[in-house]
This record gives sequence, structure tokens and C-alpha cells, in this order.
Amino acid sequence: MKTLKKFTSIFSIINFIISHPLNKNNKIKSVIRFIKWQINTKLNSYPIIYPFTDKAKLIVQKGMTGATGNLYCGLHEFNEMSFLLHFLRNSDLFIDVGANIGSYTILASAHIGSKSLSIEPAPSSFINLSNNIHINKIDDKVRAYNLALGAQNGYANFTSLHDTTNHIVTEEKELNININDIIKVKITTLDEIINSNPDILLPVILMKIDTEGFEKEVLRGSEKLLKKNELKAIIIELNEREQIDNILSKFGFKPFQYEPFSRTLNSLDLLHTKTSNAIYIRDLDFVELRLKTAEKFNVLNQLI
Repeated sequence: MKTLKKFTSIFSIINFIISHPLNKNNKIKSVIRFIKWQINTKLNSYPIIYPFTDKAKLIVQKGMTGATGNLYCGLHEFNEMSFLLHFLRNSDLFIDVGANIGSYTILASAHIGSKSLSIEPAPSSFINLSNNIHINKIDDKVRAYNLALGAQNGYANFTSLHDTTNHIVTEEKELNININDIIKVKITTLDEIINSNPDILLPVILMKIDTEGFEKEVLRGSEKLLKKNELKAIIIELNEREQIDNILSKFGFKPFQYEPFSRTLNSLDLLHTKTSNAIYIRDLDFVELRLKTAEKFNVLNQLI
């Protein structure tokens, strides 16, 4: 049974790799990258430094799901990461909530040169995030916080052994989790972080939220920020999508999907799509103009 499960998992990964937009015309090369990485992890237990884009690097090690996704596919979350790379400018401020190892933060601050606030509650992931910041020499551009965000200040139990899927432990889920996997983390609100740092002078223009089911709580603790017109876009994972949509629609945001090759935004019908992420936008004309006028970026020797 374990062998079958492992085979099914490998098949799913390879299917994802060859179906990825950046690999569709280079399927053989993408599978070779996958095989090389699997061999490397058997022979070498040390992390490698991977050329993420032509301006950014990423530390990749066995077990880092998001990082290895970037190694296999160039940009693991192609539409959303491309949106960031086309939308941001070096004079902007980006907020990365649920940063994990910092893929989005590195794209924003190492490739684009923008300032970032990067928030990651899991200590092990925060160490990897910090290492990625250091190796890209962007310590002066990024403020990293080892804590969780929610609707109010406090503490909560948090898983620590699941890489990109670490999450807040609710009472109904706690019985199914090993006690050794749980740590206590501090929770604050995003509004509190911004208010307690008066030297943050740049307005937030883009935010990414990926908190494995805690997204609506993060939004509820960000209402002062959501009211500011300078915030134009939010990349968000659609756990409890109806509640997320209700919150963001009150502030004038509407959901879209981004097509990087044509640089077009397509309105998203949440009722008839199974997509796991959305880009919420307001001031569509402003956003579209930025996307159309952005410089191309190079990933996997492809200009996008």
C-alpha cells in the first residue's frame, strides 16, 4: 500500500510538472530536472542554491515543497508569481503573509527591488526565509516577522512539521495531530504591525495571503489597511471563499485570474471555478496599465 501511494504521488508530481505553462514545450527537460533532483537528494543531503530568476536566488533542500516546485517549474504558482513580477515596481511596499521560505518575498525584493514585510509563524520555515533573505543580500529591503496574523492579539497552537501546509490548529482538528507537531505562536493583527512601525513610509500596494484556512481572520485584522486606496491587489488562497469574497467586496475588490503571456486579467466566477487562488483587484485601470508596461523577466530561459 505504501509503495502504491508513493507511486501515485510521484505520478501526480510529474503530471503537474509537464502540465505547467513553462514546461509544456519542454516536457522532457522538465522531467529530467525532476529526476536529477531526486538523485541529488539521495546522494547529497545539503541544500543547493538555485537561480530562481536572472536576478534572484533560492535555497532548495529536500522536503521544501514550494521551493522544489520552483525548481521543477520555474515559478511554482505561475499566474500569481508572474502577476507580482509584472505589477510591482522597486518603489513599492509588498506584504507577504504566510511567507514560508519566502518565494514571493524573494521575487519582490531581490528581483524587483521593492520593500517587503514578510510574516511566517513556523520557526523552521522562518529560518529558511531568513536564509533566503541573507543569500540574496536584501536584508535592507525586507522586515521579517516570526509570528502569526489573525483578527486579534493572542496566542494559538500551530503545526510545525508540514512545510507549506503548516496551519493554526483548531479544536476540531487537534485530536488528529501529534502533540509533538504543535507549537504555541504569538498572534497579532496586520494593522497592529503597520501601526507599531511609524517608520514604514511607503504605502502597501500588494499583499499575498496564504495561511492554510486562516485567511479570513487575517483580513479581519487588516481592515485599516484594506480601507487605504493605495492597496490595489491581494493574492489570496481561497479557503472559505464565500467569506473571503464577502469581506473583500466590501472594500471594492473583485476577483480575477491573470494570464501572464498575454498580460490580461480575466474576471473570476467563484461559484463555477475550482481554482485555489485568486487575485483581488480594485482600480483595474491602474493595475492593467502597470501590467502592460512592466519589463519582461527571465525564468527557465524564457522571457515573460
